[in-house]
Amino acid sequence: MEEKRKYPRTEIDEPAYVSSGGSVMPCVVRNISREGAAIDVDNPAFVPQHFHLVMARDPSIVHECRVTWIQKNRIGLTFMKIADAVAGPSPS
Repeated sequence: MEEKRKYPRTEIDEPAYVSSGGSVMPCVVRNISREGAAIDVDNPAFVPQHFHLVMARDPSIVHECRVTWIQKNRIGLTFMKIADAVAGPSPS
């Protein structure tokens, strides 16, 4: 399949949180790029169209997101602002 993304995704398996209007729901980030990500959630019906994705390992990393697609429990996200760096393990 031809890759249509502007920025390649990095496969990760990192815990995070969907945060919106004072409610927080755990999720797992499966892949991420400068412009978006894919997350797995227990119930996508409770995920709003716009929310903040907070990375569990570093809560200072917060992405403002909108839902692009949903397939079963996986949700594709577009970041409202393109990130300067992909969240992931920092080099030692």
